[in-house]
Amino acid sequence: MALIDLCICSYRRPELLQTLIAVARQTGIAAEELRVIVADNTQTGEARDLVARASAQLPLALEYVHAPADNISIARNACLDHAYAPWTAFIDDDEIPAPDWLGMLLAEAERGKWDVVLGPVKAVYPDDAPDWARKGDFHSTYPVRVQGGIRTAYTGNILFRRDLVERHGFRFRLDLGKSGGEDEDFFYRVFDAGGRIGFAPDAIAYERVARERANMNWLLRRNFRAGQSHGARLEARKSRARDIALASAKAAFCGAGAMLCAFHAVRRNRYLTRAALHAGVVARLSGWSAIAIY
Repeated sequence: MALIDLCICSYRRPELLQTLIAVARQTGIAAEELRVIVADNTQTGEARDLVARASAQLPLALEYVHAPADNISIARNACLDHAYAPWTAFIDDDEIPAPDWLGMLLAEAERGKWDVVLGPVKAVYPDDAPDWARKGDFHSTYPVRVQGGIRTAYTGNILFRRDLVERHGFRFRLDLGKSGGEDEDFFYRVFDAGGRIGFAPDAIAYERVARERANMNWLLRRNFRAGQSHGARLEARKSRARDIALASAKAAFCGAGAMLCAFHAVRRNRYLTRAALHAGVVARLSGWSAIAIY
């Protein structure tokens, strides 16, 4: 029986093959302890042949699941439905993990007795990416700490205990499967159920930044969506008016900071992306519909 079920949700990305090759070369876990589940989120099952070729060529226990269509939560839930190992991991279909990535996640989980362990997703920029994006490293992903702890997570680089998820019947929300934020919502619920979330800084996954994402427009949309996800977390509280006022003040402060740093691209754009995040909180709490970025 596998120790880890590694889940990869895929949607029309030929880079999936390189991800699978890197997974097959993992050094920190024995081949018989790892099973890989690829959930294809296209209507026509476009990744089926690629996965079949990879299964024939790579030393991987590889399972293809057709999980249509066009909603990432459908694919994520299909992975959970097919996973049975004690540990479940997720990585994106355009990421390349470090050689001992899974081993480092598992070692940190056992060391800290964590229920969930995150690793960083480090951006690899194209040669023509703007200097400010590269210098500010705007596209890399790390956990956010609140009062010293981690309260939610992302699915680009993660390992978690299957029994905790199954005990509570957690699944990814379909209504967030096009807007994004389904992973943040999912792991907020895991945290609320008592799940302890840790971080393994050396368990790195590398992600090449697509040219169409190496710009402020994409970053502003992503941060606005992240703010909407956080706003959804606040909706159940009785202090909505106060939360709107606080988020509005933060957005205004960040906007002012951006103007003061107008001639320093990294600082200016850092303020602008934070302003977009707080604006997203205000939008969600004010009843605006979530934007669809996928």
